[in-house]
Amino acid sequence: MADSIADAIISAFGDKLPGELIVFIISMLPVVELRGGIIAAKLLDISFIKAFVICFMGNFLPVPFILIFIKKIFDFLRDKKRFSGIIKKLEDKTYMRSEKALRWKGWGLLLFVAVPVPGTGGWTGSLIAALLEMKMKVSLPVIALGIFIADFIMCVLFYFILGSVI
Repeated sequence: MADSIADAIISAFGDKLPGELIVFIISMLPVVELRGGIIAAKLLDISFIKAFVICFMGNFLPVPFILIFIKKIFDFLRDKKRFSGIIKKLEDKTYMRSEKALRWKGWGLLLFVAVPVPGTGGWTGSLIAALLEMKMKVSLPVIALGIFIADFIMCVLFYFILGSVI
């Protein structure tokens, strides 16, 4: 999924925007996050170090905003008939995913964010931390470290292990 989204964005904007900006934007997107950013960086022939830094920054940028504002946004949208069902499903899914991760508190959140598989990452980790009212001074560095680890795993995977395939 991340690769098809990265391909679509590169096809749409590849000749209009610098590759680094495309990678940054993809890394900021929920669902694909830095997984898609790393794939795009590799497809755009962006160096390992540059890709690592850009993807980290892009994936981390939304985190403080999610931690601070998502509950307020959800509360506002919950009162709107169109969005109340969507918000309920999103919260239920997040709570369900967070059960196992939060048995170990910060360590669980770190593992949840650090393992680069669909449904995990900075966005979902921030959503979990915000909905469960984890303190920002704990959740922000834990999520940052998780993103750093996921970024490292993905960069090594796509630049050194699967590099010849892409």
